[in-house]
Amino acid sequence: MASDAFTYIDGLYIGKAFPEDAVRSTIAYKPRAGDLFIVTYPNRSSTTYSPTATYRTTRRTPSCALPFLEIQGADAAAHALKPGAFKTHLPFWMNPYSPDAKYIYVARNPYDCCVSFYHHTKNFDTYHYEDGTFDDFLDKFVDGKVDFGDYFDHLLSWYEHRDDRNVLFVTFEDIKPKLRDDEALLDKIVNAVSFENMKDSLNSKYDAVKTKVDAVEQRSSHKSDSPSQAREWHPALLKGFEAFKAYFSQPMKGNFARKGAVGDWKEHFSDDHVAKMKHYIASKTAGSDVMSLWPDVPVD
Repeated sequence: MASDAFTYIDGLYIGKAFPEDAVRSTIAYKPRAGDLFIVTYPNRSSTTYSPTATYRTTRRTPSCALPFLEIQGADAAAHALKPGAFKTHLPFWMNPYSPDAKYIYVARNPYDCCVSFYHHTKNFDTYHYEDGTFDDFLDKFVDGKVDFGDYFDHLLSWYEHRDDRNVLFVTFEDIKPKLRDDEALLDKIVNAVSFENMKDSLNSKYDAVKTKVDAVEQRSSHKSDSPSQAREWHPALLKGFEAFKAYFSQPMKGNFARKGAVGDWKEHFSDDHVAKMKHYIASKTAGSDVMSLWPDVPVD
């Protein structure tokens, strides 16, 4: 990864593809009662699988139903339909917080997270990493020199709040098994967000955002819109829509969504890689039981 593709914002290592004004406005945003934040450390599966249910079932584009605040900025939250749901990648100490807002944090085991993040980084031209190797990426991952900084700093910041009354802390690995306990809900979500369906949708959805902006501009000029429609197309949202479009119009070398599989790391990690990850885990989690979330991954 080219170092000039990244910057620091208030100490957070972050890609320059995320507009600095959007990130800073997100950090400064004051949540209102009922706001819902869906938070993940970047990786393509937990980042997309959980939020997708929200915007697929509302039949709205993702940037309207579930604004990505570090791309679209705080205006996307301030003028979004209420109750509002927002997506962020921020660690707890930087994420907008209110005791009256609600937070869902989706964690994924560090092995699969690293693999998913590696493919995402290769696929987006903005990182200049199309020829990068997994061996090199793992070094950067354990050094915290990837988007949104160190994995464990992020994870532990939210894990410490897992018992807060307004925080729901879940793992990506647990989402599907828990849904099996509610067959009606499972059927609904499977129909809306089966991974193959989601992948096909996402890989075309972000191209469609380009043409949607024109439609939004035309619709916003119609005085016949209802109050809720007028709010949905508030001018402040258009700026965020454009930022969203610009981010996802970057050249991609592969699919935005990949396998979404648990255990895919076994296809990428050599014995040396596992040893390096074990050392990283041990150095970052001393005194914490966070790795008990994933009893099947190597930790010692």
